[in-house]
Amino acid sequence: MIDEILQKQLSAALSEQLKVKIHINDAKSVHGGDINQTFRIGTNEGYFFLKLNDARRYPDMFAAEYAGLEALHAARALTVPQPLAYGQSNGQAYLLMELMMKGNAVQDFWEHFAQSLAQQHKKTQPHFGYQAPNYIGTLRQYNTPYSSWPVFYAFNRLMPLIRMAYDQQVIDQGMVQQAERLCRQLPQLFPAEAPALLHGDLWSGNFMVGPDGRACVFDPAVYYGHREMDLAMARLFGGFDTRFYYAYQAAWPLSPGWQQRIGVCQLYPLLVHMLLFGGNYHSSIREILQAY
Repeated sequence: MIDEILQKQLSAALSEQLKVKIHINDAKSVHGGDINQTFRIGTNEGYFFLKLNDARRYPDMFAAEYAGLEALHAARALTVPQPLAYGQSNGQAYLLMELMMKGNAVQDFWEHFAQSLAQQHKKTQPHFGYQAPNYIGTLRQYNTPYSSWPVFYAFNRLMPLIRMAYDQQVIDQGMVQQAERLCRQLPQLFPAEAPALLHGDLWSGNFMVGPDGRACVFDPAVYYGHREMDLAMARLFGGFDTRFYYAYQAAWPLSPGWQQRIGVCQLYPLLVHMLLFGGNYHSSIREILQAY
């Protein structure tokens, strides 16, 4: 909950950011996913959004999320909540940000969403990876830089989770060997592309219709990777409207063979969900691996 010490820290952080004295009037618990406690913070200067979690278990999670939101904000493509402050208080880690109010979708919502994502993906850097490790859900996401996407995807994404799943006896040795075989084939599967700035966790639960009727994205797992990763994940867990995929393809066509790579790109988020939530993801992972 929001104790007096945390209230003082939040007031000081907001006062410094906004250059006006901020008083916190109330903190109302709101729904914000499975990982964090979330609150709407009422102040004399309006409302803000607060996340809390256990600082001992995830000491740097909110620092990483703050950096990811800043990176997406700086890309000036998709709307994201402005991050305002992060820190720790009495064993709780906090992340304070702009509160995004829900709006009504404009007529070209999906087309604009896709075009904005394509614009974001054109922001690049020399290597695949990111400035530091971060998180996807509560899982550590390794971002050691590599000049090769297949090498990055194998070493930083697929095999760490495959090993974790095997150690937890979620998968057997046969699936480990299938994953290793797939990783050896990645250089033949993916045509060369420049690293793209990815949201990294782009599914239907991580966007909303913002106050301007356009898409607002949040809860990122940012890194520079292959842009087909965002597109493939957007097809999972309910998916996006069909207009989104057609509009992206019109804005920046994917390389030939992208349809055959969807499953390979979905393997990472499916592994994440299997490790976090169990459920039916095991059979989907096995099916993808068996094709290789």
